[in-house]
Amino acid sequence: MIRAARRAFTLKPYAEVTMRGIAAAAGVSPSLIVKRFGTKEALFNTVVDFRPAAAELFGAPLPGLGRHLVLTMVDLRDRLRGDPLLRVVFSLGIEDERTLLRARFREQVTDHLTGLLTGPDARLRAELIAGQLLGLGATLSLHRPDGATAHTTTDRLADLYAPGIQSLVDGP
Repeated sequence: MIRAARRAFTLKPYAEVTMRGIAAAAGVSPSLIVKRFGTKEALFNTVVDFRPAAAELFGAPLPGLGRHLVLTMVDLRDRLRGDPLLRVVFSLGIEDERTLLRARFREQVTDHLTGLLTGPDARLRAELIAGQLLGLGATLSLHRPDGATAHTTTDRLADLYAPGIQSLVDGP
């Protein structure tokens, strides 16, 4: 249900998304969605909540955070069958919805990470790390299932991608 709702709210403005449409895409009854979430607004608020992904992504000590971020991003994508962060880039909603989605991303991802980092330029480094994670998600979306990223192990992806992220974690 969440996956279908994420897709619906990413591809259509809020006003055009219906509980029936989400239910049909999820293969469940509309009443099940209402029972689980109550209202379309509550479902939307669940969809724009990046905290569960942020908790998993940033749940490692700073010295190994770069590698952990790459491994966790790939794991989350596989488990959720979609990218946990990328919807912030592709939302087609009206300006108020895009503004809310970006504000939540900043608060729950970038600001959270800023609070974890030490040293100078923590905010700038957090924004760059968030960009690296979005770039990884976009790369995996573009090149899977038939690109080189589909034919390598997650550990190999981390070997190649994590050092750049880790240098931003460590700072100058």
